[in-house]
Amino acid sequence: MTGTGDEAFIAAVKPLVDAMGGEMVPPDEAGTDDVVLSWEDAAVVAVRLPQLADSLDHILAALERGKGRPLADLDRRTKQEIVRGLEARGAFAVRHGVETVASALGVSRFTVYNYLNREKGT
Repeated sequence: MTGTGDEAFIAAVKPLVDAMGGEMVPPDEAGTDDVVLSWEDAAVVAVRLPQLADSLDHILAALERGKGRPLADLDRRTKQEIVRGLEARGAFAVRHGVETVASALGVSRFTVYNYLNREKGT
């Protein structure tokens, strides 16, 4: 990961990798599940993608940073908006996704299901 032109490429993809919760590793350390990125016909960096459950935790942490306070402290309407956004991103396809989101929002699983059903009913 230290070729002469590689630094600019790495700097360009780093925000995307960080947003996904991934990790950049040297291409020669890439595992079978890692994605090797090439530039000008040379392997530059490998991206180690997070597990889905880790991605959800990463998304929730980013939402909390964006709101500037714990998600549990938000009002009901904002929590409902978060649940809608998370559903659109596939958060509830992850095993224990509802439980993880409920815990982060400081509500019950039942409440998260109500938020989801309310959206589908409108």
